[in-house]
Amino acid sequence: MSSPTYKLIDLVGVSEQGTDDAIKNALARAGETLKGIDWFQVTETRGIVQDGRITFQVTIRIGFRLLSDAELHDA
Repeated sequence: MSSPTYKLIDLVGVSEQGTDDAIKNALARAGETLKGIDWFQVTETRGIVQDGRITFQVTIRIGFRLLSDAELHDA
């Protein structure tokens, strides 16, 4: 088996519940269309305060494997 090759993308997850939920939201959405997600890194955390309500935004970098044709058909 060859060593994996990864592609990186940046996503911003959003939640009114907290940063953990913002991360989970981004990963869940990415998982709907990306295969081979292996890791993520939080690169930025920020919040928006509007009318006394806080909305959390977390930027994450996701690493996912570039899959072979065989892996794509088996997944």
